[in-house]
Amino acid sequence: MSTDAVRKLISRLAVQAGLDIKVHCHMMRHACGYYLVNQGYSTREIQDFLGHRDIKNTEQYTKLNARRFLNFDWGDL
Repeated sequence: MSTDAVRKLISRLAVQAGLDIKVHCHMMRHACGYYLVNQGYSTREIQDFLGHRDIKNTEQYTKLNARRFLNFDWGDL
């Protein structure tokens, strides 16, 4: 499948899902990294899976996870 075909497929699926934002292929990559962090995969495992040369690129996903935790509304418990 060509890169252009993947872009078109993701755009079409986003519209079908009712998303009101433009979805890019790279967003899917970020979503995957964030998902893997939340599933308990190590930073090194995620680095290898996503093909990052520098671990700092992978660490952004753990920071997103920490930010989510810190912004949690503890009053809901």
